[in-house]
Amino acid sequence: MDRPAPARFPVTRLAAVDGVALVAFVAVGMLQHGEGVDLTVFMRTGLPLLGAWFLLAPLLGTYRRWGWVTLVLTWAAAVPAALVVRSLVRGGPWGSGLLQFGAVAMAFTLLFLIVGRLLVLLAGWFRDRQRRGSLEPR
Repeated sequence: MDRPAPARFPVTRLAAVDGVALVAFVAVGMLQHGEGVDLTVFMRTGLPLLGAWFLLAPLLGTYRRWGWVTLVLTWAAAVPAALVVRSLVRGGPWGSGLLQFGAVAMAFTLLFLIVGRLLVLLAGWFRDRQRRGSLEPR
């Protein structure tokens, strides 16, 4: 169930973690395809993804109602939209190539986003545990 973002997970932190996860996905993809990390290539590939994500996130309540459901809804809408924009900008792939590329992109963007969110949860857990430990009498 989604819920309002807890104070320990400020909206800006969650948005930054999602942004870093998506940039990391694009950078890994560029390296895997032998393109190196080139700003021009990133602009044609990464900007459509970041643009779609941060345009749809407010509409879908991704950071108003923090949770896995809003994350998955945003992912399910933003990544396909970004893939189409990317193909328009780069001139392809289309047809089965777009479907194959899309399947890989969907799987790995979700993986990167989940890892990012799990790191946020883990950091919050360690912070809470440390605070509890410092409040307990010795």
